[in-house]
Amino acid sequence: MPKKNEMQIQFYSQSINEAFARVAISAFISQLDPTVEVLYDIKMAVSEAVTNAIIHGYENMGKGLVVIKCSYEGKEIEITVIDEGKGIASVEEAMKPLYTTSIEEERAGLGFTVMQEMMDEVEVCSHPGKGTTVKMKKSLE
Repeated sequence: MPKKNEMQIQFYSQSINEAFARVAISAFISQLDPTVEVLYDIKMAVSEAVTNAIIHGYENMGKGLVVIKCSYEGKEIEITVIDEGKGIASVEEAMKPLYTTSIEEERAGLGFTVMQEMMDEVEVCSHPGKGTTVKMKKSLE
């Protein structure tokens, strides 16, 4: 079994960096030889978390930093996406399907729902004015 391994990246909250985040996580996780389906699920969940940080956390301004931490031990993967944006007033409400704060942009409001469907665990911690941390876990077994 592989020993604990971890990585961290950070980038500006620009939409173009969403693809970079997916590729970086995919390359790191590929060391564990996941199935194509599992890798797809992880990339989708990361994409949704990063998009939320960019669109909602930083309101698409492109100036804030998004940090992604990823680690694994054995076949257990943990991914954390952190922003220091505006935060979420009610995490419970935000995690309901179809909830969105970007009505003018016609957002579907399914980001957290997608994350929950793709990963084994999703934990969201947020404080208005201080940012949001999304921690996701997935087992490859």
